[in-house]
Amino acid sequence: MAAGGNFFYYTQMAPTSYTVDVRLDATVLRKELKRKGLKFFPAYLWLVTRAIQGIEELRVGVRDGVLGHWQQLTPAYPQFHEDDKTTSLLWTEYDDNFSVFYENYIKDTKAHGDSHGILSSKGLPLPNSYIISCIPWFTFQSFSLHNHGIKDYYLPSFEAGKFVETDGKTLMPLSVTVHHATTDGYHLKELFEKVQEGMDHPEQWMNVV
Repeated sequence: MAAGGNFFYYTQMAPTSYTVDVRLDATVLRKELKRKGLKFFPAYLWLVTRAIQGIEELRVGVRDGVLGHWQQLTPAYPQFHEDDKTTSLLWTEYDDNFSVFYENYIKDTKAHGDSHGILSSKGLPLPNSYIISCIPWFTFQSFSLHNHGIKDYYLPSFEAGKFVETDGKTLMPLSVTVHHATTDGYHLKELFEKVQEGMDHPEQWMNVV
């Protein structure tokens, strides 16, 4: 986590969050998922969440007035409803085994994906949940998420966009918004590298489902 002086400055003197946008190469991952008949979205959730587990600065939270680090985070993600074009927030607890997480994701979306409202029928996300989403209808060069001054919230928020096909590659725009009190650019560099490595080498983690 950022040094004590930095944390004080970016929370008390100049509260600052910022957003970074990148494009990741999803070519290899997308081909392998298609070959296995698997969905891309839960793989995206799992890869980002796994990358976060290795970066302490992205797991800072406050509970009962105490600042600390979550041991792991849980992805909370929107479910889109075709009938009224609304979304409901659903969550699936992270598991180090991709196959286990994938199966749990499928169970959650089947059981709760059609329920409407701000929250799905599964209920309130776990306290260690972070927001991760995707806008599949269009791509973007830049995306900014504004939390309107939510106090003591330091977890990252993610938004992916529609794939871009260029020069034989499939690129995925990815935007992440973080609090400067806990997360510097170097930590995001680590995050993006970990996610890209996972996309490039799915054979290392993609168990048979």
